[in-house]
Amino acid sequence: MNFSISEEDYIKAIYHLKGDKLSVATNDLAAELHTRPASVTDMLKKLAAKKLIHYQPYKGVMLNTEGRKIALGIVRRHRLWEYFLAEKLNFSWNEVHEVAEQLEHISSKKLIEKLDEYLGYPKFDPHGDPIPDHLGRMQATDHLPLTELPLDTPAVVNGVSDQSPEMLELLRRRNIAIGTVLEVKKKFGFDHSMEIKIKDTPVFIITEQLAQNIFVQYES
Repeated sequence: MNFSISEEDYIKAIYHLKGDKLSVATNDLAAELHTRPASVTDMLKKLAAKKLIHYQPYKGVMLNTEGRKIALGIVRRHRLWEYFLAEKLNFSWNEVHEVAEQLEHISSKKLIEKLDEYLGYPKFDPHGDPIPDHLGRMQATDHLPLTELPLDTPAVVNGVSDQSPEMLELLRRRNIAIGTVLEVKKKFGFDHSMEIKIKDTPVFIITEQLAQNIFVQYES
């Protein structure tokens, strides 16, 4: 079954709001998609008619098994295209999302399988998010918020929660990316900002808000 771009955007938005596990409120979905609740209600009725969601007015929406399968397929395409843009075309990580938003709607199964093979079956996209395989399986990640990293402990950046262009541009200017090895040298009690050290660069300070959006794993 083929779906419109709008239908796919709704399915993916429900998934990102944890709608494969929890009921998502119509207003939350409207905020995620920057549209009116009335428009959301109309689309949810269409998706329910196609048997992709569990929907009851005023009680929220959840993806059913088929809806979750469709959502993971869209997420798979999006993250593979992000990886391709970053690794093969040298897009920066704050540029890939917008382009991948368009490419994710190319639904050719053969193209996506060939793309996955060409890229060497990557497990994670440029932001550290897991890429579903052709069966919808994803590799688990060990995410530790940078705010919880002990002092003087080398760790590798492996994820970013806020992936807005503004946040990614800020991280880029701080030379922080997926795979960056860093240490927390000091935590300031006044505003909970942190002094960070990256190899071969002077120490610098980041805000608590920025640190909360960075995830790391202990260096092996």
